[in-house]
Amino acid sequence: MELILASASPRRKEILSRLIGNFRIVPSFADERLEGALPPSVAAETLAVRKAESVFSQNPKATVLGADTVVAFEGRILGKPADADDAMRTLRALSGKRHEVFTGWCLLSAERRASGAVCSSVVFRKLGEDFIKEYVASGKPLDKAGSYGIQDDRRLVLSYEGSFTNIVGLPEEEIGKQLKLFGLIT
Repeated sequence: MELILASASPRRKEILSRLIGNFRIVPSFADERLEGALPPSVAAETLAVRKAESVFSQNPKATVLGADTVVAFEGRILGKPADADDAMRTLRALSGKRHEVFTGWCLLSAERRASGAVCSSVVFRKLGEDFIKEYVASGKPLDKAGSYGIQDDRRLVLSYEGSFTNIVGLPEEEIGKQLKLFGLIT
């Protein structure tokens, strides 16, 4: 059975390739707007399901994996930054504080469907203004929820609890378990 990753994220591709050698990438262009205020875990899972369903509708003989990551901070969901100024504002807000990272996932085939969300907690170091400017100028935070990648620079994060790969964008432990249940890996 063919596995399709419904994401163009190089980070998700790398994590999934550690679990299964053969899969295809078909980016999803599903609508990522959410109506109403959803809890972060529900928002992440809802978007992952949409992405998987969108790609599955065009590939009904495959098994499709969709994923979406959101950062939750002080009761708000932080998506990808609109621009460099937005990224700098977000990093300043997260500096020295705790936030949660939720990655929703959905595996979908003709015979089976499973979805959920994994939560990890992250504490940022106190970030200096020079570091924030340097990091944003690198372009790295511009395509990431919460305006950062935990893997980008060790100076960002003081500590974390939970799955590291979840914070990166795909909870390797949970996805490995689900791929076994779907019979895609042993």
